Amino acid sequence: MIKDYPLVIENLTASYDKNPVISNINLKIPSGNIVGIVGPNGAGKSTLIKSVMGLVPKYTGKIYIFGQPFQKASKYIGYMPQRENIDWDFPVNVYDVVMMGRYQKLGLFKKPKKADREFVDACIEKVDLTAFKNHQISNLSGGQQQRVFLARALAQESDLYFMDEPFAGVDAKTERAIMGVLQELRDQGKTLIVIHHDLATVKDHFDYLVLINHRIIASGFTKEVFTIDNLEKTYGGNLHIFREQKSQ
Repeated sequence: MIKDYPLVIENLTASYDKNPVISNINLKIPSGNIVGIVGPNGAGKSTLIKSVMGLVPKYTGKIYIFGQPFQKASKYIGYMPQRENIDWDFPVNVYDVVMMGRYQKLGLFKKPKKADREFVDACIEKVDLTAFKNHQISNLSGGQQQRVFLARALAQESDLYFMDEPFAGVDAKTERAIMGVLQELRDQGKTLIVIHHDLATVKDHFDYLVLINHRIIASGFTKEVFTIDNLEKTYGGNLHIFREQKSQ
């Protein structure tokens, strides 16, 4: 049953200016997993997520969130955008950014209640930014900025999360902190779909894997689909870089 899956995609094709970026995508993502979306640059990873969320117009196909169209199911979704897509010079502090994650629950014109404020404080504490909650986001390090938007995603209290490169450009400490939060959410039964580029950490980070290069190359539990054969189909001649890194 479609409703048994947090995300079902049927025959999805999405394009920019009539040029298809992803084609004939069919996926059923099982619940309660950390799911990696992995593929080379320009393979359509971000387009896939943005198509699901209605940020990129799909050309063909159907998308179901817990058995419902996105418009009816958006309340179940949390989103952490790619860091490069955020205006870090916008004059806003950490607390206000995280509070933005509550608006979907509150409604745009309702004031946060005490419970909302306490929940936002708890989300900030979970990513170890309590000491920075009144700091402008432009004054934070890259890893701290990434954790701010993780806290905002947590504040959304969603069942299905989309995260676009949450580990990009962060130090090892921040990566471990982010991973700890993702695992905690997974253990609560949440489903997390994460765009990722570092093949060396795939086995450690993800329960389930989607390999994509404009189309789905393979999908399934990581231990089953993370194979040299599937990686060669996904990356082609660029796979030697991964092999060299692994041998060092």
